[in-house]
Amino acid sequence: MPFKRVGDIMIPLDDYPHLPHWFTLRQALAELKGAQYKVGSQVAAPRSALVFDEAYRLLGHLRRRDILRGMEPRYLSSDKLHLKFQDIEMRPDPDLWELSFDQTVKALRERSERKISEVMQPIVTTMKFEDSLMKALLGFVEYDLSLIPVLRDGKVAGVVNTVSLFQELEQLIL
Repeated sequence: MPFKRVGDIMIPLDDYPHLPHWFTLRQALAELKGAQYKVGSQVAAPRSALVFDEAYRLLGHLRRRDILRGMEPRYLSSDKLHLKFQDIEMRPDPDLWELSFDQTVKALRERSERKISEVMQPIVTTMKFEDSLMKALLGFVEYDLSLIPVLRDGKVAGVVNTVSLFQELEQLIL
């Protein structure tokens, strides 16, 4: 079995969700809803989307949990309360939303109009199309990632994720 490279197992950019930085959380949610890509013979749902600027430069990525964090109503978020010489951590009661379901839905809808650029994550590393799968494995572990953008000739060509790497490891080990 020949050695594969990151470019051999990557998901092409055209097949993976990517969004402009000015999109709202609501628009990102709509784009991710029902999105799928193929990894080998399997179909998977993306847990994130890449975020680009107007010149198609990669700015970051937006994970599902970033969308959730961005839509969290303010009255349910954790804050520190400073009283004289003490900081007290205030933990919200998640059952508060039941007191006013309509208000919570209204707050969620309002928060969903935030720009994704407010909650997206920065890109901490990239891979080159020609990089080895071992370099990808080390990148996933070192940076605690599940997705790494892949560059070819300095431009984003796609992404490699733990799902595609796992499939390759399964073939080598099992």
